[in-house]
This record gives sequence, C-alpha cells and structure tokens, in this order.
Amino acid sequence: MGRLVGVDLARALAVFGMYVVHIGPPLSATTGVSSWIRYVADGHSSVLFATLAGFSLMLLAGRREPKTGLAGRQAKARIAIRAVVLLALGTVMAMEYGGVIILGFYGVYFLLALPLVRLSAKTLAIIAAAFALVTPQLAFVLTSLLTPSVQESINAYDPLRRLSEVGVLDLLLTGFYPALTWMSFVIAGMALGRLDLSSSTLRRRLAAVGAALTVAAYGMSLLLAGKNALRSTAEDGSSSGGSGSMPPGSGSMPLDGGSFPDMPASSLLSAGPHSGTTFDIIGSVGVAILVIVGATVLMDRLPRLRRLAKPVIAVGTMSLTAYVGHFVAQSVLSTSAGTSTQQSWLPLIMYVLGAIVFATIWSRFFRRGPLEYLLNAATKPAKHIR
Repeated sequence: MGRLVGVDLARALAVFGMYVVHIGPPLSATTGVSSWIRYVADGHSSVLFATLAGFSLMLLAGRREPKTGLAGRQAKARIAIRAVVLLALGTVMAMEYGGVIILGFYGVYFLLALPLVRLSAKTLAIIAAAFALVTPQLAFVLTSLLTPSVQESINAYDPLRRLSEVGVLDLLLTGFYPALTWMSFVIAGMALGRLDLSSSTLRRRLAAVGAALTVAAYGMSLLLAGKNALRSTAEDGSSSGGSGSMPPGSGSMPLDGGSFPDMPASSLLSAGPHSGTTFDIIGSVGVAILVIVGATVLMDRLPRLRRLAKPVIAVGTMSLTAYVGHFVAQSVLSTSAGTSTQQSWLPLIMYVLGAIVFATIWSRFFRRGPLEYLLNAATKPAKHIR
C-alpha cells in the first residue's frame, strides 16, 4: 500500500483541479501562469478523477491478479453496492447542484466496468483504445438523431429524470460526463491498476506512452482543425452564478448538456477540454498517465517531499469527502462560482487550505474519511455472498 501514495497524491490533485473549475475565476479572467492552471484544470481534472476511479476498481477486484471464486464474487458485489450508493448520492446532489455532479456518472461507470474486472492490463488497454476511437463518432451520430421530442419521450418514463436534471439518457449519452465516451478513461485506469507501478522500467515506459499520446493527439488535432482546436468550450457560456455551478459547455461535447444536431462533423477533429472527441480522449488519457506516473515517482524517489506532501496526500485518501464537502461548503458559505467579472483566486485558495487542514486533522484519528467510512460500511453485506 505504501507504493500507492503517489496515486493518493494524484487523486488530491484531481480534487483540487475540480476546485479550480468550480470555484476559481473563469479562463477569460486569467492571464499568464494562472491561465495555464485554469486551462489544464478544465476537463483534465475530471478525466484524472475518472481514470483514478478505474484504478480504484482494481484495488477492490484484485490489483495484479484478479480475485476469483468466492473472493471474486464478493468483490463484484462490493463494487455493485458502491455503484448504487454513488448513483443515489449523485442523484441527490444533482437535485441541488445540477448536472455538474460526477458521482452519479461514477455509479454507472462502476456497473458497466463489472464484466471487465478480471481482464488483463493488455486487454483492458486495447478495449480503452477501441472505445476512444469509436465512441465519440457513435455519440455524435446518436445525439444528432435525438430530437427534442425523442428526448422528452425517453425522459417522461425516467424516474431519475423526475428527481433531478440528470436522467438515464444524460448518464449514458448527453450529460456532462457521458458513460459512452468516458468509459475510455475508466478502462484505461483499470489497465494502469493491473500494472506494477513500483517498477522503474515500467514507469519509464508509461511516461513515454503518456507523452506520446498527449503530443500525438493534440498535435494531430491542431494540424487538422487549426489553431482553435484546443480552445476551451467553457467560455462559450456564462455561469449561472449558483453555488457549485459551471459555465454551460464545460461538460460534454453538447454545449448545453443535451443533443447537438447542429454541430458540424468537423468538430470531431477538435481536442479542447471536455470536447469528447477521439483526440480529446487520447490526449487527456496521456495527461492522466503522466500525472499518475509522475506523482508515483516523486513519492518513491523523494522521501523528504513525501513527508512534506502528507497533508495533501491526506486529501487524496478521502477524495469523496473532499469532493462532496466543497459543494456543501459553497452552499453554506454562499460562495459563488467564478464569473466573468471575478478575478480573485482567494476563495479557491481558502477552499484548498480548508480541505488540507480538515484531511490532516481527520487522518490523525481515523483511517478513512467520513464518507469513505460510510461507503465502506455500506459494502459490508457483500461478505454474505456465497
């Protein structure tokens, strides 16, 4: 478990990246280094979060060797229970904060990943690559065929849609993090989870693969789609200003979170954050690999840095609590999401420091975060599976 400290660090970085998107000033209100921070956080933080979710699945299902027999059945039951709990929690939060909540989508990812938990790293990598190459085009075709009347007919019979603005159709195809295209990230994370990240040779190879994917995907997109290929779509709308809100267009390819029948096929050549294209998926996976490998190397090779980073690592060990907590805190403290006139990074800094202080104090007395403890307790019935 000591070798997974780097993964916890990467998980904390993903959480803080989502803080940047939800609380920090928008890209249009930033300059210089702050613009790069805001741009990298937009899209890449949630992708890193999803990739690490796939990695976490392997911790439950058996990292290097998949659990089989009774242990395998109980592991699948634990994953299924977690999926249901996350879907329920995500739906409840979506009632208050809208479709930006990723937890319900997580629940769907976990359910869809169940048939894959016993596959090898090589097979999982091949499936992830196939998904990246095929699903964006499939999503484009399917959403183009979804007229408003068809969507209304589907949503009319959807119990989740009655509870919140995130229904089954949103979870699978038209939401901020649609399972059809985002499963590529989860499966890639599962492949990473099956590998021995303590191997220096393997880490060098993974770093090379991550760099190659990043450069190739974004380079090809710029070559084919022009200088605006990497532009963030988050600037195409304005924030509603509500607590925890995000600008329209900072979700999936459909800029309004719905279908995009009027978008040209040439948009499939772009690679901007959350564009949902093949180039975006491949490039984002490359970035996620680099972050995970980089964090693992730093924690392994630099013991002093590892000691200094313990408060940040503590946030990574309770990422669910940190994620949910910042939405709740926004409501309690009436902290608005960034608007075009807001240029202060102070609210974001205070939230990051608050999460670090809470996680550091909590981890001194408890092994798991508050929500992590409840989630683990919810999976206890899985031990009765025979």
